[in-house]
Amino acid sequence: MNLAINHFSIRTTDLQATQQFYEQVLSLTVGPRPEFPFPGVWMYSGDHGDIANAVVHVIGIDPSDTAGLANYLGDRNSSTLHGTGCIDHVAFSATGLDVMLKHLAHLDIEVRERTVPSLGLHQVFLDDPNGVVVELNYPASEKLSAAA
Repeated sequence: MNLAINHFSIRTTDLQATQQFYEQVLSLTVGPRPEFPFPGVWMYSGDHGDIANAVVHVIGIDPSDTAGLANYLGDRNSSTLHGTGCIDHVAFSATGLDVMLKHLAHLDIEVRERTVPSLGLHQVFLDDPNGVVVELNYPASEKLSAAA
């Protein structure tokens, strides 16, 4: 069996803020999404013609009509909808560390940085509006060249 991560989904009571975060922070774009019986958007990295590029599925919760979502994906207690739960974080490979750090500073987004020399990796951690921890992985050489 050959496995690869396809996407991750976020249930949220604030669809607009979540969409805006992934658009503004990670430059993902809203693309095609099937007609599900609940609100939501699929956020793409790249060509909208390939659903494999829909890396984040945002599931909106309509408090006035939860039946469609509950019937399709199951019901969840609203108190569990903040943070990453037992999943610690989601991670993306990236390039352009210096540009991203300036972008995040401009947006007033707090980051936590770590370098893992043995992996040649520089990590940037940030939180989305739902408390989901997002990790951006850059080549450590980008951190070294920015420091020089």
